[in-house]
Amino acid sequence: MARVSLIEESAHPELAEPIAALRSGRRGELINVYRLLLHSPDIAMGWFELLNAARFKTEIDDRTREIVIIRVAILNAVDYVINQHVPKLALESGLTLAQCDALRDWRASDAFSEIERAVLAYIDAMTVDIRVPDTVFAEVARFYDERQIVELTVLAGAYNMHTRVLQALNIDPEAHH
Repeated sequence: MARVSLIEESAHPELAEPIAALRSGRRGELINVYRLLLHSPDIAMGWFELLNAARFKTEIDDRTREIVIIRVAILNAVDYVINQHVPKLALESGLTLAQCDALRDWRASDAFSEIERAVLAYIDAMTVDIRVPDTVFAEVARFYDERQIVELTVLAGAYNMHTRVLQALNIDPEAHH
């Protein structure tokens, strides 16, 4: 059970403007993460802008984006994010359900390309160890330019923030899941 209540739209007419902006996102619905974050409307809106920029306003391809998000969610044990991305968003990005499952132990799988394996090693280092070894960074830098490295890093960092906040507040899954 969530540690913080979810904002009920009908009980907060003063939040109509941020709620409308949040509904303007790709899903068109007010998902629980925003219903939770709306306890602080400015944080909710900043979060929305950051996550949308990190996900959709970069040169990182859809498949890599979903690999990063799902792997961070697995490492931080946040089923809410996994359920938001698997199966729908993952499948739309070109991942298979078997590949989504393989993300739990990607090193033992042959389901990922050389580039994806470099990304996964980078994400693991960022998420688990915090410090990224030079060898891991160098491998990612073989495939991505500086802009893309910044975008990949911010995506992983944003989802580390995202998953850690959701984990701490024990967010409830969406009612339709």
